[in-house]
Amino acid sequence: MKKTIFVIAALCILATNSFAEDSASPEFQAGISLGTDVLINSDGSSETWNNLGFQPDLALGPFGIGLDLTVRFKLMPDQDTALEVYPGDWIPTADKSFLDLYLPKMMYVRYGYRGDPIFAKLGSIDDLTLGNGFIVGEYSNTKFLPTQRITGLDVAVDGALFKFPYVGLELLTGNLARLDVLGGRLFVRPLIGTEIPILKNLQAGATLATDRKPGLYSGEELEAQTVFGTDLFLPLITNKVFPLATFAELAFEPNSSTGFMIGAGGRLVSVITYAAQLRILGAGFSPVYFDANYDLFRSEKAKLMTVEVASDAEGFAGWLAKAGASLFEDKLYFSVSVDGPFNANPDPASLTPNSAEYPHLRGVIGMADGILGGFFVSGSYDKYFIDPANFFSDLVDPADAVITAALNYKTGAAVFTLLYNLSYNPDAAKGFDVTSSLQSSIKF
Repeated sequence: MKKTIFVIAALCILATNSFAEDSASPEFQAGISLGTDVLINSDGSSETWNNLGFQPDLALGPFGIGLDLTVRFKLMPDQDTALEVYPGDWIPTADKSFLDLYLPKMMYVRYGYRGDPIFAKLGSIDDLTLGNGFIVGEYSNTKFLPTQRITGLDVAVDGALFKFPYVGLELLTGNLARLDVLGGRLFVRPLIGTEIPILKNLQAGATLATDRKPGLYSGEELEAQTVFGTDLFLPLITNKVFPLATFAELAFEPNSSTGFMIGAGGRLVSVITYAAQLRILGAGFSPVYFDANYDLFRSEKAKLMTVEVASDAEGFAGWLAKAGASLFEDKLYFSVSVDGPFNANPDPASLTPNSAEYPHLRGVIGMADGILGGFFVSGSYDKYFIDPANFFSDLVDPADAVITAALNYKTGAAVFTLLYNLSYNPDAAKGFDVTSSLQSSIKF
């Protein structure tokens, strides 16, 4: 890990000259927050804790760092105790090492921005996609907030930084303290030095992603799972009015199953986003293995990969359709994607553990500060195992769903935030795991 951090630091130093013209005076701000968190214990019970936090934030050109120094506590928990501090945030245990506890105190460390020739971010990871997203798509390590913050690392380097635009590389780990989820993509632009129309922008890549500890959060001993594949990406139209790209990806999963995808997507007049895919999936194949909710279902997915696929089992054809809009320089956006097989299993009683055999819907919405007074929001809704015979009624049923929401209201320097996470868990007392947090903060 030390070697990796050294290489990243060296690249950032080399890249500094490229950003020199964008350098500016340091920008510093800090916030103080006060609120409550509802935490889920290992036995499924919940506890409410007060929290008091200090969040300093420093930006200098392409470099930025933010800290989260939060203490959770209870006042007068009993007659003999005036103050009780939540030990799970500060005292290492057999389940949480020193790095597990203290790396997340760094909310983020960033160099550059996604899309720059060099980009590095340590901290929370949202919506990370490698290649065309057939293996790693919209991966996030924030699913346990506010109970637990996990520190990941995302690094992307484009050879254009060194005047060699033929190659590029992106690396990620979902948890820097555990190095459990690891992934990377190496890509080449073999024709970038030619003048061949359209084909000069062809990009060919190879992706590999692995989970070394699928049972990390469930407490089970499960074998590591690795998915790998190759992809192509070709922009057909590059103007701003109607950009259009085609892509294809071939992936191989641990259960010896293979999946193939071909599709197209773009953005119309910088507002309407769209994409469509045709998928050919082998028996037992799970597209987008490392998806947005992977951390919640990683043990179930690993077990699915250990199920032996019958020699006479048949694969199936699937599809994906995605549409959305992004307005006001991406300050207001929403998108909906639906995927599934062409011949979905019509019998809910014969539910298989592979969600790819049923329709799945994912919706995302976000509104930044300044669009609607002091309100700004973000949220997502994932619904798995949709019954095709009762699509619309089953769609709004929270069973097999994952819901996240963040509602904020800003007035002056004060911000009030409500966080809410709900995920389906049939083993829980009420059938769901629910965490929430209510906070007020002041920026100065």
